Amino acid sequence: MAHKNYPELYRSVAGRLGRIAEDIPEPFDGFRKLHVSSVADGALSTKHKELIALAIGLAVRCDGCIAFHVHDALKAGATREEILETLGVVILMGGGPSAVYAGEALEALDQFEAEERDRASPAAAG
Repeated sequence: MAHKNYPELYRSVAGRLGRIAEDIPEPFDGFRKLHVSSVADGALSTKHKELIALAIGLAVRCDGCIAFHVHDALKAGATREEILETLGVVILMGGGPSAVYAGEALEALDQFEAEERDRASPAAAG
């Protein structure tokens, strides 16, 4: 597997989704509403729903899903430890192929955390 820049992949996929939303607004608006309502807090928190979405994204081996749901799980307050435990469940359920993709999610997690540290560092503000 080639090295991926997951923060860049996140931004790239978001841009392509924006183009799709412009070109086919009605179908995409339906998808957007489904997404918003599906990850809204309810009996399960948004954080837990994002961890579930990450697990499914790994199971179907979707790089864009890994980028989006690692990013969104962090944004929803998931800790590194919670994401790592999610990867453990994915490996349990999916075996070797899921272990390979769990490594991809770990790489994405490291990259998003590094990007956040860089933004938060005093040198970045100056």
